[in-house]
Amino acid sequence: MSPQEKAESLGVKFTKQEPGYLALVVKTGNLLMTSGHVSDMKGKLGAGTTVEQGKAAARECAEKILNSVWNAHGTLNGLKVLKLLGCVNSTLEFHEQHLVVNGCSDLLHEVFGKTGDGYHARSALGFAQIPTGSAVEVEAIFEIKQ
Repeated sequence: MSPQEKAESLGVKFTKQEPGYLALVVKTGNLLMTSGHVSDMKGKLGAGTTVEQGKAAARECAEKILNSVWNAHGTLNGLKVLKLLGCVNSTLEFHEQHLVVNGCSDLLHEVFGKTGDGYHARSALGFAQIPTGSAVEVEAIFEIKQ
């Protein structure tokens, strides 16, 4: 099954996006670099929002990223995930940001393969606040394979 077919089978929705104030994806050479995509879920990890809720928020970010990449590239096929930056809205005491961002990585592993094109580098960091009070924000870099 191709990455595009796999994403669709997992329920990822692909809809046309109108250009906004900033680009959601920029192509440079054979790279697609995304802006940060925030979860609709609001909240702060370590202050009422659970790791499982955070993982769901990170997965939602991955779905939004895939839709933006699809809009920019026309398909998910022929892409390799290179790098993720996961930003988790969390208290100073919370230290499981990496587990939260697994929600994003897990979906990309499902779509592109955990040991293949979905195997990526990643950073997961805690932030005092994220725009609009979102629980998670993720940005990604994809390679267009030649």
